[in-house]
Amino acid sequence: MSDEATLAEPRNAVTVEVRVNGAAHSRTVEPRLLLSDFLRHELGLTGTHVGCEHGVCGACTVLLDGDPVRSCLLLAAQVDGREVTTVEGLAPAAAGEPGAPALHPLQQAFWDAHALQCGFCTPGILMTLVAFLRDCPQPDEAAVRLALSGNLCRCTGYQHIVDAVLLAARRAAAAPAGTADRTAAG
Repeated sequence: MSDEATLAEPRNAVTVEVRVNGAAHSRTVEPRLLLSDFLRHELGLTGTHVGCEHGVCGACTVLLDGDPVRSCLLLAAQVDGREVTTVEGLAPAAAGEPGAPALHPLQQAFWDAHALQCGFCTPGILMTLVAFLRDCPQPDEAAVRLALSGNLCRCTGYQHIVDAVLLAARRAAAAPAGTADRTAAG
């Protein structure tokens, strides 16, 4: 067997079939490939950031079947047959909805409340908070701060992030019936 053939096909390769942001993907990868690396390097979805690689910082948070998970702690093979949502999949326009806004309502609230600075932590925080607002659509400040406790941000001091989440929740509550689901569910 030539060296070139060895490099082209991993010896113990596994095929991963997964829906990411609504689109089906199938790749043959090494069994040890992390989900974060699969998303970034195999699918080109670089919004999922890798910070600590230990699951502590939250920068790599994505939704797996609707629940937030640390993509640096999961193998790509573990998501076979499942649904992953990354920050790229949040915006309605990304889902191909005609005339849809360019930003998810939570992203818009972040913009409006100046809830980001360098932006490195923002994708993971957004993914955490989309699920949080789905499960707790009318949170108070203490609940938002608790939800944020697993995500590290070195720039903002969190106050504007908390303000943005509360703004998104208020907007969702005031939205006409049937439109508020977009804010909470993503």
